[in-house]
Order: sequence, then structure tokens, then C-alpha cells
Amino acid sequence: MESNPVLVEVERSGFVESRHRGVAVGLAGDGAVAVRVGEVEAPIFPRSANKPMQAVAMLRCGLELDGELLALAAGSHSGEDFHVEGVEKILAGVGLVAGDLRCPESWPLDPQTQHDRARSGGGASRMRMNCSGKHAAMLATCVAAGWSTDSYLDVDHPLQVAVRETVEELAGEPVAAVGVDGCGAPLFAVSTVGVARAFRALVQGGPDSAEWRVVDAMRTHPQWTSGTRREERELMDAVPGLVVKCGAEGVDAFALADGRAGAVKIDDGAMRARTPVTVALLRALGVEVPDALAVVEVRGGEGMVGAVRAVPGVFTR
Repeated sequence: MESNPVLVEVERSGFVESRHRGVAVGLAGDGAVAVRVGEVEAPIFPRSANKPMQAVAMLRCGLELDGELLALAAGSHSGEDFHVEGVEKILAGVGLVAGDLRCPESWPLDPQTQHDRARSGGGASRMRMNCSGKHAAMLATCVAAGWSTDSYLDVDHPLQVAVRETVEELAGEPVAAVGVDGCGAPLFAVSTVGVARAFRALVQGGPDSAEWRVVDAMRTHPQWTSGTRREERELMDAVPGLVVKCGAEGVDAFALADGRAGAVKIDDGAMRARTPVTVALLRALGVEVPDALAVVEVRGGEGMVGAVRAVPGVFTR
């Protein structure tokens, strides 16, 4: 990791107090590598950036979801009430209930929803866990295909075998390692450039393909892939045709309708660093992004005293 460059600086009151190293790669519309920094061929766990690929695999295996519910299956939701209602709809559609989910209990990611639940005496639940949409969709896929729902998280379950094959196909490379994600599902490692290739493949699918269905759902319903107050939603609202998905430990991946795509991995896993790098990478690929999305505020007392921002010139081609 020490060989990877500093991508982000955290400035407070004119003083740089922290730095984040990482890797980033951007693909041109024809798929050629246009921008790269760091060891982009080294394998990473994409974490939840794998979810759109997992959703593609589920559609290919017989899952029947579209619109906001498919976006929910491909996303990491904030645990807001409408997200929970969507998970309930997916489960009810195949005769299952919340108790069939095998993701862990969690508080919602959305701070306001956390506050509201705490005030009302609510707590953590499987339904509020950010991966519950994916898990509900995995269960629905198993029902559609006639597979066991009890063992759907086993790495050798037919569903997870199909997911691995889909990840390898879209990334254009073999899986380098297998782990267990925070939600309990199998996790497949590929390179950062492989993640970028996979997202480019998503937007290259024809109008009847599983890839197109996933991307169309995510772009049309960005609040369902993240939340009403999330950076990914703001980016997709601000950039026409953009699909972006974050992953834990500082991962971001994106693609545009014309085939431009990219991926970012922050070495130390800092989530605050990923969006400024993603914005800088989009701009290096010729995409206009509002200045407000280029930095994360650093607070001091009741005001802004600095910012988390990409190192100037880090993506100079």
C-alpha cells in the first residue's frame, strides 16, 4: 500500500492533518485505460460495489424484479422506512418473512432514521440492515429457481456459484480470493481495474439484458440504491446517465451511458475519502460535476474550517 500515491488530503484551518493513499482507474468510452494511479491490477474486495453484479446474476437465475425494488436489491440502503417497506414487498412476493433473512441486525445508516427509532424505542433489526434488499432478492431468486433458502449464503450454493461466474464474466478476470462480507454473503475479490471493467459492462448491455435492467433501475431510482441523504444519490442526480455504487472500506465504482467507467479503493478504508476521489476521476474523464460534491466538509465548532479533497493534479493525464 505504501507504493500507492496520496489521493486525498484532509485540511483543517489551513493545516494538512491527514492523508489517504489509494488506487483509482478510469476507462474511456472504448474501454481503454485513460487514467490510472497506484496498483490497479492488485486484487481488492469490492464489498458492496459487487451488488449490481450480484443483481445481474439473480436476474439471470430467474428473479423477477424491476423498478425501485430491483434498485433496492442492487443497493446499500439507508434503512429508511420506504426501504423497509420495499424489503417486505420482495419477501411477501415469494411467501417469506423477515425471519428468513440471514443478514445481521443493524441500525439504519441514515442518521435521522436512527434518531427517530431511538426516540420511539426502536432498535436494530435485520430489515434495517443496508444489505437486506439484496438478501431478500437472493431469497426470492432461490424460490424462483427451486433452490434451498436455508443455505443461500453458502459459497457452494447454486446462487453463489452463479454470482461468482457473473463477477468473473463482467470483470474479465478470475476471482482472486473469496471472503465473507459484512452481511454474511460470499465476497469475491477482483482488481480495481476489473471492477471498472465490470461497471462498464453493466452499461454496455442491450435493452433486454439483465445488465441493462439493473442499471436502468439504479439510475431511475437512486434513492433506493442508497438513501435520500447520501452522496451516491446526489452524484447520480447531478450527472445525467451516471450509475455509481459505493462499497465499505473506501470503494467507489461508476459508469456512464457512453461506456466511460472507473473505480476507486482507498487503502486505509476511509469512506470520507472516496467521493472526492470519484469526483476528481470523473472530471479527469471529462465529466462535469458540481463543485459542491468535490469536497467533504471538515467541521470546527459550529462552522466549516477545512475540507477533505482530492490532491490537486493527482489525475493529470
